[in-house]
Amino acid sequence: MNQTDLEARLKNLPLGAIRFFQQIPSTNDEAANWIKAGCPDVALVVADEQSAGRGRGGRKWYTPAGSALAFSVVLCSAGQIGQLHEYQNTVRLNGLGALAVCQVLQKKYQLPAKIKWPNDILVNGKKLAGVLAEAHWIGNELAGVVLGIGINVATASIPPADWDTLNPLPFPATCIEIVLGASVSRWDLLHAVLEELLIWCVQLSEARFLDAWQQNLAFQGEWVQIVSPGSDAIIKIGQVIALEYDGALQIREKSGELSILRVGEIHPSGPPFGGFLVRPVDSSKK
Repeated sequence: MNQTDLEARLKNLPLGAIRFFQQIPSTNDEAANWIKAGCPDVALVVADEQSAGRGRGGRKWYTPAGSALAFSVVLCSAGQIGQLHEYQNTVRLNGLGALAVCQVLQKKYQLPAKIKWPNDILVNGKKLAGVLAEAHWIGNELAGVVLGIGINVATASIPPADWDTLNPLPFPATCIEIVLGASVSRWDLLHAVLEELLIWCVQLSEARFLDAWQQNLAFQGEWVQIVSPGSDAIIKIGQVIALEYDGALQIREKSGELSILRVGEIHPSGPPFGGFLVRPVDSSKK
């Protein structure tokens, strides 16, 4: 794949511009620099390989050559900027990327994909893809949002066990080829995800978007731990109930109280009212 071939494959999509790299540290970083230099809305950065890809909470993202999809989309129209100011966070934009990937996996490959709030895609309880939305400012002005998406496609895209010892994944990784039992074209997948993303992008502020996200939400009605991204510090333990308007997660705690969370990530928990996987207290620390 090269720049010309990729442009030809995506020519029927209303993208602002395309940049393709055989190898790059991070598509999100390249997109952020493009924003500073002045890029069009719905600009796309794609890499065959990332050497310094990242996820939420400082986690590394594994993207070896020829095995995964790593791309970032810049959203910088006046409407998108206005919506981000309205939501006051990027949670709903994480949901935008996650929903696009989830629905393509369901419709194109008939895989039982689910969205682990706020930004991961699970298939059969294993992590197959992730989304990282980052807002970028120039001075006091919000200049745009970079929506980074990584999808494990071939078996070589699954990180080795010692890939990120500081921030191990709470869910084991998998890839499309393992769960599907067949090889797939990364570039056909990219086209399908971008097409779905563009459909939902114009409906981001509508109730139907939130409804679709919630219908595909993993762990609904189940008891989970909410921890700080990239750590094992528990924020809340509760039952997943619903999504708020801005994409925040509503959970019910043991007391029956409803809590609204805009930060954190879901980890599996034990049975309700007992057996939670709570980090033990170090009694030597006073």
